Amino acid sequence: MPPPMMQMPADTLVAIGDIVCTQTEVFTPSGRCPVAQVTWSFTDMSRTTKTIPVWAIVCAVIFFFFCLLGLLFLLAKEERTEGTVQVVVQGPGMLHQLQLPVNSVAQIQDYNARVGYARSLSAAAGMVGY
Repeated sequence: MPPPMMQMPADTLVAIGDIVCTQTEVFTPSGRCPVAQVTWSFTDMSRTTKTIPVWAIVCAVIFFFFCLLGLLFLLAKEERTEGTVQVVVQGPGMLHQLQLPVNSVAQIQDYNARVGYARSLSAAAGMVGY
């Protein structure tokens, strides 16, 4: 039987996987904590590789026999991103870690921006007390 779904607060500012951050609190399956008392960590554990795509190799072989320009197809490159990013939120009495799969550099940048925004919320909430 699957675990019950966590109810998202109405004033959600940012959601990162199963972590929900509001103006005042951070909600995770591990518990909840005031946003001013948490620290955030973001680790990119993905890798991006550049390879020659299969279609370019096929075209190079076919057009090599017709003209030597077929070798220009071997200059084509394809980027492939695979792996995960790790997000850790830690506060008094609470530690929650999650790994999110990524398939593109844009996804990595999106998760990094979300964590950056959550960090700014924590910093702003910490400044209110001073």
